[in-house]
Amino acid sequence: MNSPRDLLRFPLCRPEDLGAPMPDLPHANSVCLPTWQDVIDYEEKRPRVIDKLKAGYPRFVIPPACRTLFLEAKREVCAEGEDCHLYRAEQAALRCAHQVGRWSGSAVKVKPWRGVFAVVFPLEATTWALKYWRHTGEGLSSRQAQALLEGESEPPSDAAERIIRERIARALGVRESDVRLFSCGMSAIYTLFRVVQRMAPGRCIVQFGFPYVDTLKIIQDFGSPHLFLPRADATDVAQLAEECQGEAPAALFCEFPSNPVLISTDLEALRRIADRHRFPIIIDDTIAMWTNVDLLRTADVLVTSLTKWFTGRGDVMLGSLVINPASAFAPLLRELLEEEADDVIWGGSVVVAEDLSRDADQRIRKSSESALRLADWLRNHPAVETVYYPAFQDRDRFDRFRRPNEGFGGLFSFVLRDPARTSARFYNAVELCKGPNLGTTFTLCCPFTLLAHYDELDWAEACGVSRWLLRISVGQEEPADLIDRLDRALAVATG
Repeated sequence: MNSPRDLLRFPLCRPEDLGAPMPDLPHANSVCLPTWQDVIDYEEKRPRVIDKLKAGYPRFVIPPACRTLFLEAKREVCAEGEDCHLYRAEQAALRCAHQVGRWSGSAVKVKPWRGVFAVVFPLEATTWALKYWRHTGEGLSSRQAQALLEGESEPPSDAAERIIRERIARALGVRESDVRLFSCGMSAIYTLFRVVQRMAPGRCIVQFGFPYVDTLKIIQDFGSPHLFLPRADATDVAQLAEECQGEAPAALFCEFPSNPVLISTDLEALRRIADRHRFPIIIDDTIAMWTNVDLLRTADVLVTSLTKWFTGRGDVMLGSLVINPASAFAPLLRELLEEEADDVIWGGSVVVAEDLSRDADQRIRKSSESALRLADWLRNHPAVETVYYPAFQDRDRFDRFRRPNEGFGGLFSFVLRDPARTSARFYNAVELCKGPNLGTTFTLCCPFTLLAHYDELDWAEACGVSRWLLRISVGQEEPADLIDRLDRALAVATG
């Protein structure tokens, strides 16, 4: 069998690479969208693009192994005019059926099938079923689907899970029992969403700062009162304090720094408000990672997508949740998590993640060092209007939580001058892997707002996120090589 293509040296970036998995592995969680028009046509579900996709981020695109297994299940459990998705845990399937029924007004059923659970819905509810699949991350993993197709049993994973939890606990200075693993980061966030709803029924959930899209959609679309403060500036801090004078929120979710504009929220101000009004703060540290920042002295709960920097290869999904043992909410959080957290992790994913995460700190440090060089070079380039990176914005707030001698993370975003003319030209020309995801060993570029908010671009801009924003996740390539690639693309964009 041929080895996967070396994406550090030979990125997938040309028109003929459309739809190729990145990396070229059976469970790849990124796909090549090499031109600006490809991204638009992907969002508009044009067959020209959709029919060529051989992979995709597994919450956004049903993985190939899952699609094949779903068809097998459909023949056995669905009537005419119905389709189905598969879930590992019965409770997850029941939640899906309830929510899809609520959104669509359709009758949705759950049927056991080959040791998993089929959520059966009418075809007219397909959009809503896909919405639940995407936002919650609770769906069947591609590795489990492949095992079911091939008649393989689940590999033992207790030892691998214990090692991962110990690895995380050691990095954060907590006990292994304070760490829980989930099938992906969004599954952890969705579980916490349900937990805080139970902790304070009917009370508002706050999203502070413009976050990764699915976190916000869970808070907005899953039946909870909510407050969205997108800019995470002093005005938003003041508004939060004012809102709390009425009724305290159930919880506050935020990212540090935020994705995609890398805002470093004033966590100390949030902590003072939370202590005064007695609500938990849940922080997503996926972008910078605990290698670079220590957030547990402010967070009641820390959530991380291990799919990204921790595992790095881009073909396994996993997430983690860490309870701060010093939090006043720790006992109740532990109790409710025991009731709400379902067994949706396939053991094979844990085994792969343990192996890939052994050099996580080393990779994260290299990506952080390279990203600093690239971001600094870009912000001094005459073609670049703005660079979003913690080293150059909100620096004092980031430094309060940065570990000694560590970096600012491997992700940055930027907007070009005259972006309506130059953005697509740059993206089409840049010799980097192009598609969704971040944290991989190979550098990835994407027009983030276009991919995440295509149907709400005006709204995103009103929240301070340009429709022309380009996001780069820096891999393990040498920074001089990456700067050369960026320089060539900028010359094309402005020529």
